[in-house]
Amino acid sequence: MTAIKIAGAPISWGVCEVPGWGYQLQPDRVLTEMRGAGLTATELGPEGFLPSDTDELKTVLREKDLECVGGFVPVVLFKDDHDPADDLAGPLESLVAAGAGVVVLAAATGSDGYDSRPVLDDGQWSTLFANLDRLAGIAAARGLLAVLHPHVGTVVETKDDVDKVLAGSSIPLCLDTGHLLIGGTDPLELAKSVPGRIAHTHLKDVDATLAERVQSGELTYTEAVAQGMYTPLGTGDVDIAGIVAALRDNGFDGWFVLEQDTILGGEPQGQGPLRDVLASVAYLQSVVGGVPA
Repeated sequence: MTAIKIAGAPISWGVCEVPGWGYQLQPDRVLTEMRGAGLTATELGPEGFLPSDTDELKTVLREKDLECVGGFVPVVLFKDDHDPADDLAGPLESLVAAGAGVVVLAAATGSDGYDSRPVLDDGQWSTLFANLDRLAGIAAARGLLAVLHPHVGTVVETKDDVDKVLAGSSIPLCLDTGHLLIGGTDPLELAKSVPGRIAHTHLKDVDATLAERVQSGELTYTEAVAQGMYTPLGTGDVDIAGIVAALRDNGFDGWFVLEQDTILGGEPQGQGPLRDVLASVAYLQSVVGGVPA
């Protein structure tokens, strides 16, 4: 088997768009440690983490010897009186300038955080589907592939939500192994059943016991993340090896982005989040018998 493309993401260092999420590390440390872990590429992280000026952004990435594979962009898709193309415009400029290939859309609720979400009616679903396909067209015109990221606390979270999107829109998916599991979708089964709709991957491992407490309402999503719901690859309850094998057997040649959502209480001592990133890189390399491309 040939080597696979492994990328990092700032969320593994606790960098998140949610206000009050936790202590936010500076880009220099995050990108330096990412490259030191053997990763050759990154997603951009939340707005404001890296420079919005496109020349400055390209300089930062070049100095850290990292390419950009994409970026996570939450957009409100279900409201008739809101144009999500406006939300996409700024991130799209950064992604184009950075030479990225993918824009990772999430169906945002319009509220901060991921601890609650609305239930859509049929009309709102129709609006969401139309906007997904329209934004995919806007991204394609700029040379990027748009994918939808099913995500806890967004309007596309559950298995029923995912099935609706598969039936109602043509947009490919970002297979986030953690969010799918927590939302009630078996990520391995999804990878096997619709391989042609999987165009990007976020690899997460999950403590299923904590995930069940989120599903039951005993814990909020944020509380569970703070308690360690996400674990280094190979130490949780997601069949990472099986998912990677299923995708590769079906011709997937996109990026595997390592994500272990983390909340930091302050400046980490010693290796901090890097310790878990290194463990995940080592596990994924052992699974595929290769090295980051």
